[in-house]
Amino acid sequence: MAIASGRPRVGFVPLARSLPELGPAVHALESLGADSLWAPGHVAIGREVPEAMTGLATLAAVSERATVGTAVLLAPLYHPVIVAKQAAELDRLTGGRVTLGLGVGGEYPAEFRGCQVDPADRGPRSDEAIDVMRALWSGREVDNHGKFWPFDAVSIAPRPTQEAGPPIVVAGRKRPAMRRAALRGDGWMPFLYSPARYAESVRIIRAIAADAGRDLGTFQWLSFLYVRVDDDREQARRRAAAFIGAGQQGDGSRFGKIIDQVAVAGTSADVRAGLQAFLDAGAEHLVILPCEREDATSAARRIAEEIIPGLEVPGGGR
Repeated sequence: MAIASGRPRVGFVPLARSLPELGPAVHALESLGADSLWAPGHVAIGREVPEAMTGLATLAAVSERATVGTAVLLAPLYHPVIVAKQAAELDRLTGGRVTLGLGVGGEYPAEFRGCQVDPADRGPRSDEAIDVMRALWSGREVDNHGKFWPFDAVSIAPRPTQEAGPPIVVAGRKRPAMRRAALRGDGWMPFLYSPARYAESVRIIRAIAADAGRDLGTFQWLSFLYVRVDDDREQARRRAAAFIGAGQQGDGSRFGKIIDQVAVAGTSADVRAGLQAFLDAGAEHLVILPCEREDATSAARRIAEEIIPGLEVPGGGR
């Protein structure tokens, strides 16, 4: 395997337009040693886009050993009882390989209009959803007296394979998301971050958890990263900016000016240094989206073979 034991954990977001493309892509990534595979998702943003739970189910079906996760499921738009049941079934299907990456969204108002959710409630809805799912994964009969999904005497069976249920990794960029991760999450996975900003988020999460008396000994420190490798540094930066801009809300050209703060792009040496900076900042699991639409698997292969073997997690990694 290209990604050897003892290195940082590394995941990829497979980009495929059809199931016949996805299967070979997943098998190739697993053969490279990918630790995790991630399904992106939205509901309605005005362009073609996958949905996170169907993506997760597909990854569960075609993968063999990697952890499969959502990057991310927009928690306020989904009923947590249904997600709890779906995640439990997929966790059993995969033998305990499911992780739920959860975010609150808000960039695309149409999603909230379509799902009849007030965007102002997206934070507390997500907090309640996490609590509901964890309670249901226990296998016991649950009463929920929360504001958004009140119910009595509900249980789901069978339980997930993982004893405590699939890990919940909180995504986001701002302090409320950090607080959610520190108090309710099993991990943290921000995106569009610089290493300095990642290091600051680690400090904040640790401080919030310490104030609450929470032990983060098993907490997962992930970073979702846009990565582009080219022999020409400036070409890599331009292509990364164009790729990110095409997939984000607003004027995509703005990413050209800030590409070094939101992505890792350049030559192999540049990208190796950039990824190592995230590891030095506290990340232990790199979730990589190669900035390449035509042959993302080849782009991932180059990253796995040329760059990942040179990386080290301070303190010993895995």
